[in-house]
Order: sequence, then C-alpha cells, then structure tokens
Amino acid sequence: MSEFWLYVKLGFGHVLDWSAYDHILFLIVLTVGYTFDNWKRILVLITLFTLGHTISLFLATYGAVSVNSRIVEFLIPLTILTTAIFNVLTSKSGSKNSKIGVLYGATIFFGLIHGLGFSSYFKAVSSNVSSKILPLIEFALGVELAQIIVVIIVVFISFIVQTFFRFSKRDWILIISSIVLGMVIPMLMNNKIW
Repeated sequence: MSEFWLYVKLGFGHVLDWSAYDHILFLIVLTVGYTFDNWKRILVLITLFTLGHTISLFLATYGAVSVNSRIVEFLIPLTILTTAIFNVLTSKSGSKNSKIGVLYGATIFFGLIHGLGFSSYFKAVSSNVSSKILPLIEFALGVELAQIIVVIIVVFISFIVQTFFRFSKRDWILIISSIVLGMVIPMLMNNKIW
C-alpha cells in the first residue's frame, strides 16, 4: 500500500512542481476558456492529456521509444505556445466547439510529448520494480488528481474574474493566454535546439 501512495504522490508532485511549472502552464491555457458547465469536456481533455502522458512513459520505460531530451525539452514549451496561440485565435465564444476534435487530438499528442520529458526520472525511480505497469497506473492517477485540482482552481478564478470583475470571456482568455505566451517564449529560447 505504501508503494501505491509513493507513485500517486510522485505523479501528484510532478504536476504541482513549481520548479517545473510547464505542466501547470499547459493546463491553464488548455482550460482557461471553460466554465463549470463544461466539466465533462474539461475532464475529457485532462484525461486525454494523462493518457498521452502515460502512453509515452510506458513506451519510454520499456525502451520502445527513445527521444533526445533536448528535443523534448524544446517541444514541451512549444506545446504550451501552440495551445496559447490557439486560444488567441479562437477566443470568440463558440469557435472552439467546431475545432474540438483537433483540440482532443492535439491534447493527446501534447501529453505524449510531456510524458517523454519525465521518462528518464520515472525509469530511475521505478528501477527496483520488476513490473512497471502498476506504478505507471498509480503515477497516472496522481497526475490526474493533481490536474483536476489545477483545473478547478483555473475555472474558479475564471468564474470570479468574469462574474465579479466583469471581464468578458474573450478578454480573459486573451489576457491569460498572452501572459502564458510571455512566460513560455523565454522557455523556448532557453531550450532551443538549433
């Protein structure tokens, strides 16, 4: 039972690690345009992200995939940048609905990339375990729980700002996405692969 909590805590901490806040930035730009009424769509999005994250961790842990860490460290902020730009371009109400299939596919793909960024650490932590499938599932559970907490906070803050401070949804999405763009561009420059 203690091993179960070890990997759940590891997944939980992976998302909420302030020294590696890229995961939180991605969740912010992924869900800033949604309200509590959209909880099903939000849950699908973050679960798809966790699924992609877990698949790439599984493939990397068992040696089926190996990607240069410099490329992954560049691609992670690129996924955040892409999502923030998507928000800016589709910030009008309702325009995300017509592109939801693209958003779902991109979310899984971005999850795959983010999972590769954590694969070497996960391999090291789980090196003394013969079967890594159960630790991967436990880790994924921790990731999902932490993501739910982050998303609830994002949606709650969005609700407060739009309800009490009278920001329009479009303006709120543009402001938050622009702030994240400003934070992620230096990350891209620090991890450039050229």
